[in-house]
Amino acid sequence: MAIYTVYEPPRRGEDLLSHAEHFVFVRDSFSWVAFLFGPVWMVRHRLWLALVAYLLAVALLGLALRSVGASPALAAFGTLLPALFLGVEGPSLRRWALERRGFAGRGVVVGEDIEAAERRFFDAWVGRGQPLQPPAKASPTAASHRVASATPDVIGLFPESGARR
Repeated sequence: MAIYTVYEPPRRGEDLLSHAEHFVFVRDSFSWVAFLFGPVWMVRHRLWLALVAYLLAVALLGLALRSVGASPALAAFGTLLPALFLGVEGPSLRRWALERRGFAGRGVVVGEDIEAAERRFFDAWVGRGQPLQPPAKASPTAASHRVASATPDVIGLFPESGARR
């Protein structure tokens, strides 16, 4: 089971359903992508301050190792340390950047994968009185694909337990 931290973006005057599509789920675990492709991962998640700090740390560490005459093996190990740090702390950097951009933490959710975590979070969110409704200008075909706010003991598209046509 994976643990995700949920962040809600600032409202932009859009309807609640469109707003819910912009929620961010940050997995709390070691990030292999951040470890292997650190700078690219930081650009992808718009972590500009962290990218500058990472590049400065790698450059300073390289200069320090070169100035003391370190062997190439030690220099390679020295460049591995910032990457390891980024793999471990990458999700925390991402959460920090989201909070700086005005995203509000809405809770922690556990799920097998991101889809299960999203489903679990939005089921609880709808249950707390945040009904998801389609946009007001929906076409007749879009109305048939409306998100149903079913009770927790009902699975499927039927509005109540045992209701069939």
